[in-house]
Amino acid sequence: MNSQLRQYFDEQTDWVLERVPQRVHDLLDEVTMYVEDHPPRRVMQQMGVRRRDHLCGLYTGIPLTERHVEISGVLSDAIYIYREGILSMATDRRGNIDEDELRRQIRTTILHELGHHHGIDEDELQELGY
Repeated sequence: MNSQLRQYFDEQTDWVLERVPQRVHDLLDEVTMYVEDHPPRRVMQQMGVRRRDHLCGLYTGIPLTERHVEISGVLSDAIYIYREGILSMATDRRGNIDEDELRRQIRTTILHELGHHHGIDEDELQELGY
């Protein structure tokens, strides 16, 4: 991915984050968010994803609903958002990026992955529109 496109995506991510409610920022203080170009091959294999632009985000960690005092020694929770997947959702057949759609996809992906952090599964997230 070229540096201009990466910079543009990151600017749009900043734009989205400036406009989400304070509660989302509070949640992101609890869960580290990483922005990467695409998922690693091992993640794609684990998730059964063949094309790297088909994955927009990933939550790793133990959802709040599954935590208990006996759990220790695990890595911190993290949210990954993948530029390629999100950009592919916001790009038309001619290769033009719809900026509003890009922002919507970034926001949706962040909220979707935060939903997983709170123990909401894929079906429930789909019902909620995320």
